Amino acid sequence: MKRTIDVEALCATKGLRITDQRRVVARVLSESEDHPHVDALYARASAIDPGISIATVYRTVRLFEDAGILERHEFGDGRSRYEPTPDSHHDHLIDVATGDVIEFVDPELEALQRQIVQKLGCRLADHRMALYGIALDKLRTRKQIFLLQIIRIIDKEKLNLKGIQ
Repeated sequence: MKRTIDVEALCATKGLRITDQRRVVARVLSESEDHPHVDALYARASAIDPGISIATVYRTVRLFEDAGILERHEFGDGRSRYEPTPDSHHDHLIDVATGDVIEFVDPELEALQRQIVQKLGCRLADHRMALYGIALDKLRTRKQIFLLQIIRIIDKEKLNLKGIQ
């Protein structure tokens, strides 16, 4: 689900003063196809402007979040991840093997959520959904790597046993 959001334009709309360093952070966020954490934002921003500090990136992210320009997500890896506030709702699927975040929209799932909330006697005001999984092709690869590691350990033990006798 590729989208482009002009973070710098959102800053102007919100009346935020845009310094050169904030412009760099805004550009990095606008060009991000992932949901970067602050360390990743800093690495990308400092590649553009070596004079930018991690503290500036943290302050800028906090400012953008407080202004409603960024959304913060907690995907269970211990780091807050960010994305420009989207124009429309979407959910997330996080690959626990790689940390990749896949955005998706499923109308059937949205309808089911509304039905559940209605059945429970409420009206849906908002929600966030994050699903966690492992891509099947990567799962097979991880299993293969694991098996190869076990085989190597067994082979080493066989060599050790032969050397002892």
